[in-house]
Amino acid sequence: MTFLNRKDHDVGVAESRQRFEEIYTEHYAAVSSFVRRRADHPEDTADVIAETFTTAWRRLADVPPGDEALLWLYGTARRTLANHRRGTLRRTALALRLREEHSAYADPAADRAPEGARAAFARLSDDDRELLSLVGWEGLGTAEIAKVLGCSHMAVRQRLHRARKRLAAELAADDIDLSTYGRRAVSLAKESA
Repeated sequence: MTFLNRKDHDVGVAESRQRFEEIYTEHYAAVSSFVRRRADHPEDTADVIAETFTTAWRRLADVPPGDEALLWLYGTARRTLANHRRGTLRRTALALRLREEHSAYADPAADRAPEGARAAFARLSDDDRELLSLVGWEGLGTAEIAKVLGCSHMAVRQRLHRARKRLAAELAADDIDLSTYGRRAVSLAKESA
């Protein structure tokens, strides 16, 4: 294996740069027109042209000499434009999917609850609502909630029990049928009465 000394390397880089600049200067206008006529959106034109010439720089040894260089650049621009379109389609599809998923989760469970239950929940203290939300909406257990709140597991159990009792009392005060919320709600309401 032969190693180039620094001087030979510098000469090779200078020759490559000069060749690339010649290709760029000679064919930029033609490639630009080619892409502009085919791009779906004017703002895509600059990206596709830049990527085409970046590919030419990376694969400079593959660019044929003379007039064949323009044909090679056209082929590269065509493939670059196709890749750009596929990428745009993927991003659009992803954005639509994320928007659909977000809309499914945008309304918290409380917003889909009956009006009376929503009002009862809203009358609770911020701490009670947060605690019940961590259980009901986030699906966390008492040990996980203890980590989130920075308190002991036993403190969470006690606070959660009290918050549930207060919610059951608020629901009962509005004459809401607690059986729709389960036996636990009914028993908690009886405890708080």
